[in-house]
Amino acid sequence: MEMPNVFTSNIFSLTDLTAALYTLPYVPTRIADLGLFEESGITTTTVVVEQKAGALSLVPALPRGAPPTPVTRDKRTARTFQLPHLPERATLLADSVQNVRSFGNTTALDSVTAMRDELLLKMKRNLDATIEFGRVGAIQGIILDATGSTIYNLFTEFGVAQQTYTMEIASGDTTTQARAKTFEVLKLIQDTLGGIPFSGVRVFCGLTFWEALISHPSVVNTYLNYVEGAQQLHADPRQQFFFAGAWWEYYYGYNGATPFIADAEAYAVPTGAPGLLITRFAPADYMETVNTMGQPYYSRAEPMDMNRGLEIEAQSNPLSICTRPRSIIKLAIT
Repeated sequence: MEMPNVFTSNIFSLTDLTAALYTLPYVPTRIADLGLFEESGITTTTVVVEQKAGALSLVPALPRGAPPTPVTRDKRTARTFQLPHLPERATLLADSVQNVRSFGNTTALDSVTAMRDELLLKMKRNLDATIEFGRVGAIQGIILDATGSTIYNLFTEFGVAQQTYTMEIASGDTTTQARAKTFEVLKLIQDTLGGIPFSGVRVFCGLTFWEALISHPSVVNTYLNYVEGAQQLHADPRQQFFFAGAWWEYYYGYNGATPFIADAEAYAVPTGAPGLLITRFAPADYMETVNTMGQPYYSRAEPMDMNRGLEIEAQSNPLSICTRPRSIIKLAIT
């Protein structure tokens, strides 16, 4: 029986490799799991965010017959963002398949597929972590790349300043009422969004902030007053909990040794606000994908010189932004 050439098999086609990325085990990412960002593909490598500055105003009472109060059209502004390009490459050598089968058997395809999937899994984990890192950056208002360089400062892009609120829940601030402080945060969000509806608020906390929050007397005493709360106090301290109209949780994620969210910080994010948090995916830079609708992941392979193996590439072209960065409130302990 003729042995198939594994390095010209269609298991290395763009379609097959991209499909393999989708079927590999998913790496849990908290922001993605919550579905906070509205995802869609685009056919270009740039995205335009258009804003219309509308504000409500009361209409003054006038004598009958007097000229009406003039109303002008809202001004529109548009900003263009270039989507980052995130390619990865791995090498699968023919020698790595050597000696995994006996001559005449057709198990080489299985071996190569397993090796391919192992490489794709590693690349997908990297891409998932990078997409998550970009989404956390969008929440914080400053989107960084893996080296720490700024890709976009959303406050600069939209011409606004970040809102910061001090919770005063450090260990020495025992008289602080965390519930009243949370109300002020929710009011800040509502005032900033104006007429834009939102369904709730979720607060992502750094480690030190979270420890101060769950041990603060005003939070502990609130939970002691009802059965479910008392049970919560004995649960895993890393779990989310609902307090004073907001969901609070410790966010775990690192870029090397640096946490995605600084230890003494937290970010109060309005949820369910249409068009507030968006992720857009541009098409890959392949001839087959020109002007097509972008997908979250792509992968393909090319033979190496003298057919000694394959170069396998995976990529994503995502941009996550907050279109109203001032509506996300940065919280400090004290």
